[in-house]
Amino acid sequence: QVQLTESGGGSVQPGQSLTLSCTASGFSLARYAIGWYRQAPGKEREGVACIGQRDRDLDYLPSVEGRFTVARDSAKNTVYLQMDNLKLEDTAVYYCGADGFWGQGTQVTVAS
Repeated sequence: QVQLTESGGGSVQPGQSLTLSCTASGFSLARYAIGWYRQAPGKEREGVACIGQRDRDLDYLPSVEGRFTVARDSAKNTVYLQMDNLKLEDTAVYYCGADGFWGQGTQVTVAS
């Protein structure tokens, strides 16, 4: 059974950091491009970061570039999203997706 599980969300203040994890079971993340997405209340889901099949192929939403870093640990079958200097507007449910599969999401709340 293919499953993606996100973890690492939480509540932080502006300027702080969080690291999200996306762990797969039932398939190897190393074979796929993996995307991180987010959906804020009342807004559409948007792509935040993507790591291609080659780890050097990275892409970021302009508003997070320089603050967020996506990386893969194939040995742990996990993709990470390191989020630094978080801003209020980063508040959302964050999802990882691969090959049509989605996780359940993890809430990130940035508040003063």
